[in-house]
Amino acid sequence: MKRLVLLVSLLVLSRFSAQTWATEDQYIQKFAKYAVEEMEKYKIPASITLAQGLLETGGGQSRLALEGKNHFGIKCKEDWTGKTMKHTDDAPNECFRVYEDPRQSYEDHSIFLSTRKYYANLFNLDMKDYRAWAYGLKKAGYATNPRYASILISKIEKYRLYEFDNTNSNEVLYAVLKMYPNLKDDRSFMAQLEPEKYTKKAKDPVTIKVPYQQTSYAQQQKRVEKIKNRAETLNSILIKSHPNEGLKYIVIPEDTNVKFIAEKFKISESRLMKWNELESDMLKKNDIVFLEAKNSAGNTATYKAASGEDMHDIAQKFGIKLSKLYAKNRMDEGQQPSAGQLIYLIDKKPRH
Repeated sequence: MKRLVLLVSLLVLSRFSAQTWATEDQYIQKFAKYAVEEMEKYKIPASITLAQGLLETGGGQSRLALEGKNHFGIKCKEDWTGKTMKHTDDAPNECFRVYEDPRQSYEDHSIFLSTRKYYANLFNLDMKDYRAWAYGLKKAGYATNPRYASILISKIEKYRLYEFDNTNSNEVLYAVLKMYPNLKDDRSFMAQLEPEKYTKKAKDPVTIKVPYQQTSYAQQQKRVEKIKNRAETLNSILIKSHPNEGLKYIVIPEDTNVKFIAEKFKISESRLMKWNELESDMLKKNDIVFLEAKNSAGNTATYKAASGEDMHDIAQKFGIKLSKLYAKNRMDEGQQPSAGQLIYLIDKKPRH
């Protein structure tokens, strides 16, 4: 009987262990891109952020992560005005922050490390030296567990998280695919890659060759404040109604990318690219972006092209499809107007 109980116990433990490791792999696949994005903005190694997330959430399975999307156990504090939840940690029913999206939790973690003086010395370390960062976090009092640094290092080396310190946000998904080739059968993951690259081999992580520069606490504070101000500006974008039959559009207040706009307004990147006839996913300040398909004609008969203005600029200004604008003016695609040229927006240019 004892042998039977022991055998069952071993099977249960074995199954639990297998589920745990599978869960941690899935966590890496899902959140590596957030860690790399934060590394680019706040100069915190992606390997460290990802290892901390793995540890804090138990591979994404903790109550704080599942119910509060809080991946780093950040408590309310006096400056938090968002949603909260009660959770027993160091003491019963402590107040923890609740986020709308895990991405917010990742950024809050970066801001937490970047704006507190007792973590200032971390930013004097080499961003590629995950061991120094792990021991630096422990020394600064991030966690009470005396083995905290070695636990982080163990996770980083077990899952080769250091590879994410040598990539960037444009290449991170290919780095994940290289680590987990079976993801090629996962449609939801592959849908995040460019369609024409579905069948290509996963790229090697791209090494960032910019030499590391030490950062003072004051410099880090300025960088964080600039990032926060930019984020607040982008998050305050309002949808406007265009004179051309009320088409929904926005004006980009700060340089950003199509991905940010797509996620903010819950529209696919491919649709935004198609509706706005974009050749690049980068958006510049004051760019007009439509959140629905443009019309086949403008809301006024003609327009005189300004100096330096191209046909795409005019199409966006008047909410008209670029191909239709070319057709109405009997111009070849790619041909651009001269300053003062009369552009037809409703009826086709008459033949002479």
